[in-house]
Amino acid sequence: ARSRSVGELLAPTSPFDKKCGRENWTVAFAPDGSYLAWSQGHRVVKLVPWAQCLNNFLPHGTKNGAGARLPRQGSEGSPRNEPCEHLIDCGDIVWSLAFGSSVPEKQSRCVNIEWHRFEFGQDQLLLATGLNNGRIKIWDVYTGKLLLNLMDHTEVVRDLTFAPDGSLILVSASRDKTLRVWDLKDDGNMMKVLRGHPNWVYGCAFSPDSSILCSVGASKAVFLWDMDKYSMLRKLEGHHNDVVACEFSPDGALLATASYDTRVYVWDPHTAVILREFGHLFPPPTPIFAGGANDRWVRSVCFSHDGLHVASLADDKMVRFWRIDEEYPVQVAPLNNGLCCTFSTDGSVLAAGQDGSLYFWATPRQVCSLQHLCRMAIRRVMPTSQVKNLPIPCKVLEFLCYQI
Repeated sequence: ARSRSVGELLAPTSPFDKKCGRENWTVAFAPDGSYLAWSQGHRVVKLVPWAQCLNNFLPHGTKNGAGARLPRQGSEGSPRNEPCEHLIDCGDIVWSLAFGSSVPEKQSRCVNIEWHRFEFGQDQLLLATGLNNGRIKIWDVYTGKLLLNLMDHTEVVRDLTFAPDGSLILVSASRDKTLRVWDLKDDGNMMKVLRGHPNWVYGCAFSPDSSILCSVGASKAVFLWDMDKYSMLRKLEGHHNDVVACEFSPDGALLATASYDTRVYVWDPHTAVILREFGHLFPPPTPIFAGGANDRWVRSVCFSHDGLHVASLADDKMVRFWRIDEEYPVQVAPLNNGLCCTFSTDGSVLAAGQDGSLYFWATPRQVCSLQHLCRMAIRRVMPTSQVKNLPIPCKVLEFLCYQI
């Protein structure tokens, strides 16, 4: 089935704009759903209020041309407390974005310093931007003010992710082959450097409980890290080319990874077993030729909030929606030169980026079964090892472990 187009936001262009540097490598939604941010290319990040953006899309999925015209910060007719549009000049090409919000009960992990320059409240919303020169800049979303400038990476900061527990722990993945852990509640102090990747690190993602970090990169690398001990848990082996994106399911029981080998794998991160394979080339390339199918490279993958659907974006000009229990896509949509995709906070819309612009599609609608909701509730608190020790029938055990 063809996915329904919701709308698009097009970046302004001029005849003399260089094509290089306009790539939209990243798009992100705020945890509370208030803002949408993406790289428009040439150093510029655009922040728009998501609710106003949806309201400005024409009904029935009709495309709206140049996109929504939103009130700017401080403009006449825009209430002070309402979110407003921002354009942020980051000073260099932007490769990665991440929103972070604070929970006051989560204190800084640095116990030796009682005074901090920044005291982030519960109403604070931050945007981290990873740049071409290796710097990470932290911005106040509501004012567009630069708060911190983190300068330890020596190469491109390819991905950023905040711990979802509100601690403002930020992890950055870089082409300098390292992951770095930052504590923004300690004024951006770098707490740890995670080493182990033999080549570029392309992406990273936290598990929902913030205890595990997945990192992916060149040389088929998929690593899992214990974020309490900052040590490597295990390496997942199965891909045949560079792995470029990863994301955990909402209950933390599954991990999706996307690779240039034309495949998306869905893993059990606790046992390192591949549970599903979503192929983008048929027949699939043999391992020796997996790097040559460059018109089917998978660029991005993301999990829907319902835990049932996965979206992938590949070089064959298609966006695909998959169900985790079905072999073939349930919906598709066309997109040329797509580089990144992510679901909105409520999971109703998929946003995909291409050359500074964004395109939106309605996601597959399905009422989750009571069995699946119970499975997600159990898997949020129980890893696979504990589930397997439950005195329950084999079929129920396989269902809880996503094996059927």
